[in-house]
Amino acid sequence: MTRPISVQLYTVRHQLAEDRDGTLTRLAGLGYRAVEPFDPMADPKGFRQVIDDLGLSVSSTHAYALLGQEPAEVFEAIATIGADLAIIPGGIAHEEFTTADGLARTAGLLNDLAEQASAHGTRIGYHNHWWEIEPRIDGRHALEALADLLAPEVFLEIDTYWAAVGGADVPALLRRQAARTLALHVKDGPGVKDEPHTAVGAGVMPVPEILAAAPDAWRIVELDHCAGDVFAALADSHAYLTELESS
Repeated sequence: MTRPISVQLYTVRHQLAEDRDGTLTRLAGLGYRAVEPFDPMADPKGFRQVIDDLGLSVSSTHAYALLGQEPAEVFEAIATIGADLAIIPGGIAHEEFTTADGLARTAGLLNDLAEQASAHGTRIGYHNHWWEIEPRIDGRHALEALADLLAPEVFLEIDTYWAAVGGADVPALLRRQAARTLALHVKDGPGVKDEPHTAVGAGVMPVPEILAAAPDAWRIVELDHCAGDVFAALADSHAYLTELESS
């Protein structure tokens, strides 16, 4: 894996709200060379200036705004921050992943966004939680049934932790969806829904096997919630992944 390790900025959402520039500087100081924003609409020009000054790149961006704001404005912001991969990270009713008709509607939405995105040099992806994994459609995880309905240019960002919580054998899932998966959320913890996450390598996730199953996907660290110091957990995660991938 030659791409730099990225970090989903939702991990430090509270710190960003208090001091965006200082928080990004601190992440760069931990060794991160790429970031994944969760809202490209938040001062895209100012954000781009800061990350350029810090030598950071944008691996991808979550783009929840595409579901509720004027798409052209969102795509303009995505381009401004330097992203070409825009990911829908939620906002679709959980029930849509429990029936074939719901999956068809979801695929139609994502495929339509992908067609619009192509005019802006952007690709659309989808990020899972547990509720796209737990339901089974014809014996398969709903996320995989959805993937069969997506246009070829629509990719997956597999959240490896939530896939495991939803009941997936994550390395096997990644091997089956290798062609579709461009990014991974690499996170760790006790493997249950309502407990805080840990540094990558300090929980129950089989991280080496997961990474081996998707060798070309972006590695994006995320901690949704952290019981201890989040920057210490991010530092430990970066160190663990760096050592793992260099061995």
